[in-house]
Amino acid sequence: MRASLPLSRSALAGIDDPGRLPEAQREAVRPTPTPGFTREVERPNVLLVTVDDLATIDMPYLPRVRRLMERGGVAFADALAPTPLCAPSRASLLSGQYAHNHGVRTVSGRDGGYSAFSHADTLATALQEAGYDTLFTGKFINRYGEDGTAHDVPEGWTDWRATVDPSTYRFFGPRMNVNGVVARSKGYTTDVMTAHAQEMIGADRGGRPWFAWVNYVAPHVGFPGGKDDPKRLFPGTPAGELKTTVPDPKDRGRYRRVPLPLFPSSFPEGDPAVPSYAPANANRFDALQKRALNIVYQRRIEAARGLDRAMAKLFRTLRRTGQLDRTLVVFHSDNGYAIGPHNMNGKRFHYDESLRVPLYMRGPGLPRGVVVPTAVTVPDLTATIFAATGVRPPRPLDGVDVLPWIGAPPQVRVVPIEAWIGRGEVRRARRVYRGVRIGTWTYVEYRRGGVELYDRGRDPYEMHNLADDPAYADVRATLSTLTARYRNSGGETAPHQLYAADRLAELAGTPPAAAAVSTGP
Repeated sequence: MRASLPLSRSALAGIDDPGRLPEAQREAVRPTPTPGFTREVERPNVLLVTVDDLATIDMPYLPRVRRLMERGGVAFADALAPTPLCAPSRASLLSGQYAHNHGVRTVSGRDGGYSAFSHADTLATALQEAGYDTLFTGKFINRYGEDGTAHDVPEGWTDWRATVDPSTYRFFGPRMNVNGVVARSKGYTTDVMTAHAQEMIGADRGGRPWFAWVNYVAPHVGFPGGKDDPKRLFPGTPAGELKTTVPDPKDRGRYRRVPLPLFPSSFPEGDPAVPSYAPANANRFDALQKRALNIVYQRRIEAARGLDRAMAKLFRTLRRTGQLDRTLVVFHSDNGYAIGPHNMNGKRFHYDESLRVPLYMRGPGLPRGVVVPTAVTVPDLTATIFAATGVRPPRPLDGVDVLPWIGAPPQVRVVPIEAWIGRGEVRRARRVYRGVRIGTWTYVEYRRGGVELYDRGRDPYEMHNLADDPAYADVRATLSTLTARYRNSGGETAPHQLYAADRLAELAGTPPAAAAVSTGP
């Protein structure tokens, strides 16, 4: 699914500064009041399932998840990871904040990973203090378990069962810290985490509500590899250096004939309109590497089958124990993933394939079979869980509770986007880019100079950089202003405002219309 919320220049200018519009049109850019929402269950259980590096184009290979969560709940067509990388996203879930506020800007180094995060005043500590049992299993923030932290049990967790790095990426028998005791587990990692989760959520808790955060590693790359992986097939070549995930043995090879999807933006021959260090220009893949990337993709969707079975098992546990009707279930990925578009094999960058993530919700009071085009961010999930449970957040929140907006007309909002790269244990992380995403517009400024500007409504694959086009100078100026305004925003200064898409459409002289939702990567 891909949401399309067109945003005219007049609407964009009005959101930036309503005074730039004629007085008669300013009402169109007045923020929409938060709709009323009746919470059918007080203090519901919450099951938050986070998967690692799952892309939106992978979802056809999770039919059980789509049946249970999409047809049985709500799908979000424009869900975004503002800093599309593992550790920042997980820290955003715990804090409800953007990466520039919670401090985990990358996966390692001084500003990256487990040691960069303050584990006080988190979603877990607040829920536990409010009487919730808090349950964790799977992958935590990157580098948990390294540098003498293998026996750590972070604040706020009633039952703690986390994989220990670097064994987190060992798909058979990773080491796990189970409430302070570290030992090697047995079995395929998705199955191991599912068994832990079933045990925890299925336990008799005497009527106490619970919050369970289940973190699967698949389809992130890992080891051990198989004989039909690039490392074995193409030794001594760049193609052999391309890493894969590890599917369950019963699924390995199932999709060996499924080709890597190709899009207009896949494997470009360079792009003079973007900076030289943008992926399209900095990366190249030869014919052998492209063959290897087919295998990388096949392993990913094979590993997704294990995730699909896992979600079905968790739902069976909820039904068996009579808890499904009072449990808010959230399924999402920590970031997107691109194989081919813009010459990428990974994430971190600001393109749609990397920013946009699968996101589904199901629970008491939520409709079924609804697709929401309004943009939703990772920090919004934290705000939503706090609101659903009635627990007061211990930190200023950068996100909004999305449940009242599910039944509302489509809305447009400003989402700050940014990314950093680590520079070791002493030097601060270096910002790669910062920008905003609003409606169909994506805008970023690179630290090293250079700008990218795309109108995804007309250019869904982000192939035509408009930054230096004089015809779009006004758009660039407005988005640059919004980027500067929200670069360090947080709490009350974060962009919490939502604007009705139909009213904004009137500013362009076009008739109001519901946002289109189309299939796409």
